[in-house]
Parts: sequence; structure tokens; C-alpha cells
Amino acid sequence: MSSLSVQVFYGAMEALRASYGGDSSSDSDTDDLSPAGSVSANPGENSTGVKHEKESIALPPPPLSLLDSIGSTDFFSTEPVVRVRNFPHVDGNYALHVYIPVFIPLLPKKEIVCFLKKVASVVPILHLVESDVPLSILCKDDQKLEHALGREFHISLGRNVPLRVHQINSVVSMLRQKLQLQKRYWIEFNKWEVFVNDDCTRSFLSLEVTTSGLSEICKQIDAVNEVYKLHNLPEFYKDPRPHISLVWALGDIRTSLKGAVDVELRKLRASGCVQNRIFTSKFGGIECKIGNKTHKICKLPDE
Repeated sequence: MSSLSVQVFYGAMEALRASYGGDSSSDSDTDDLSPAGSVSANPGENSTGVKHEKESIALPPPPLSLLDSIGSTDFFSTEPVVRVRNFPHVDGNYALHVYIPVFIPLLPKKEIVCFLKKVASVVPILHLVESDVPLSILCKDDQKLEHALGREFHISLGRNVPLRVHQINSVVSMLRQKLQLQKRYWIEFNKWEVFVNDDCTRSFLSLEVTTSGLSEICKQIDAVNEVYKLHNLPEFYKDPRPHISLVWALGDIRTSLKGAVDVELRKLRASGCVQNRIFTSKFGGIECKIGNKTHKICKLPDE
């Protein structure tokens, strides 16, 4: 390769890096998760087959605009939230996440607010996903909690893993090729479940898909696995359990969190208020986030 070609290549790589942002590691609320009944989805096996040293980091507090909208200064007196990254920061790596976007409809959102408030009264150390805002603050105002739950949630179709800059175009292109022909279907969220990430540093309260939409999502996961495999990326769990995570807490608190959830569910059953499904969502597309950039992998037209 001539010196000019080398310069052009590295110039292109630098431009690509700039478009994806500078943070290679993941500290989002889309950690690789395992059901609360087990420590890992594949017991005795590391999720990538290689042990990586985890990094503990103190994340900054939420942006002031978010705190202003909450209308409380209580958060300023709390300690910084410390999370453990999914993988160490490496220059030239970018966090890859493939997912189905999900929004909670208005009526079910009100019922979810009531349920979360009761769970939070027993387990006060919960935080809303992504925002790091303590759920106890949001629970002071139903409307603000409803508003906070109006954000986009994600059903993960692949592990959140580091991707090298030179792999980006290939991964996005192959994902689009494998997933371009998708049909609309209904996704039914019908089960409250507690999950923990693989190294038990965080616990999540989630809504799981166990009936309608499960087979379609599992086929999409298989397609993503094929792309991951071709790029030497770790595949998803062998027995996937599609879900969206609503709130999280530091550490492995599966016992107390699941206990609080089970108590509330028993109360709802006793009063005859338990329904077969919590809410349904119509599949509308798949997205892929790499670093700070989001790619539309497939998008169905609005009806």
C-alpha cells in the first residue's frame, strides 16, 4: 500500500471515529442480564469466553435540565452512582447494542406507576433506567413518574459488546441484510421479572415477553447472532428471555426485589386485578447504536 493510500485509510478511520463519539465502553442500562434465579445465563461460562477486568466508575449526576423537570433538589445530596462497566475502555472500540425500541402506552403506564411506587416503598434504592434518578424522588409525583416512563425502552437482540472501528460498516451492512424483511407483529409484556447482570453488579426490575412476540424476537436474535459470529463477537444467551428493564439498583438484590414484587402481585391476585398481560406493543423496527450514533436497521411504515 502506498504512503498516500495509508494516509487516506487512516484519515477515513479518524473521520469514522469522530462520527461515533469518543467513549468506547458501556455503562448503559442494557447490561447483559441473567434471570434472578441464576447467577449467569450460562452457569460456569464467562459471557465472552474471556475474563475482562471490570472498571468501577463514578458517573456524573443527571443533567440539570432533567433535575429541574423533576422539581426536586434531593438528588444533589445523594452519593454519586458507581457502576461497573460491561468492558474496559479501549481507544478505537465502540459499544454496540442492537435492539427493538418500545414505548409504553398511556393507560398501562398509569398502572405501572402504581406498581413501581409500591415496590419502591419496600426497596428504596431503585433508580429509573438510564437517568440515574432515584425512583423515590420520582414517586413523589405520579405525573412526573409517568412522564419519565414515556422514554424509549429497549428489547436487546444481542449482547452489548465492544466493536472495533473498522468493523462498524460491515456489522451495520450485514444486520440490514439479515433483518430487512420483517413483518409487523404484536409484542405482549405479561410478566414482572427480576434480572441481574452477569457479574452481579446490578439488579433490574423488568417486563418480560413470554407469549405473543416471543418466537419472532427469538428469530431476530438468531439473525443478530449470525452477524456477531462472523465478526468474532460473543453471541446472545442460548435461551433468550426478551424483556425491557424499567428500574435498576446497584449490587445483587434479587432476593429483596423479587420478594417485594411477589408480595404486590399476591395482593393484586387477591383483589382480582391481575391481568394476563401488562401491555402490548406493535413491533415497528430494529435499531443499532454504536458509540453515540444510532442506525436504523429496519423500520416498518406507520399504519
